[in-house]
Amino acid sequence: MFRILGILVTFSAQFFCSRRDLLLENLALRQQLSIMIRKQPRRRPTVPDKLFWIALSRFWSGWKRVLLIVQPESVVRWHRVGFGMYWKWISWKRDRPWRKPTSKELRELIFRMVAENPTWGAPRIHGELKMLGFGISERTVLHWMRKAPRRQSRQCDGRRFWPIIARPSPRWTSSPCQR
Repeated sequence: MFRILGILVTFSAQFFCSRRDLLLENLALRQQLSIMIRKQPRRRPTVPDKLFWIALSRFWSGWKRVLLIVQPESVVRWHRVGFGMYWKWISWKRDRPWRKPTSKELRELIFRMVAENPTWGAPRIHGELKMLGFGISERTVLHWMRKAPRRQSRQCDGRRFWPIIARPSPRWTSSPCQR
């Protein structure tokens, strides 16, 4: 009795649905059937299968009803992974014609200015380079300032020396390295 009632409800629901929904449902079921008839020990959806379900989930609201071989969460996860891959590809560093690379001589000049003038910041070095005729942004100067090689400080036994002002008197030191 309940089985017949269930069949009648299903039939009446399909009777009132649109032709588009019926075609998409048949397409989805046929696609799942093609996965099931593959001659592999473990039937897994391939990349085209995943792309099919991602596209179907974007264009058809009833896609969850007909899923039999995968969970709806799997399709949503595939979509998220694909979205992440898309943005990784978009933001991948390529040769951009509007962004000229910084020449080696300009980088060396920035490194030299940083080494010779340790109190200067990026705005000052940018201003000096601008007066010399280099068209470079302050942000680029700051980028190369951070990559500038640092001067090696004198070391003794792996410890750094304090500046002369903070160094203790020779009569209080016990290490022969500190003078």
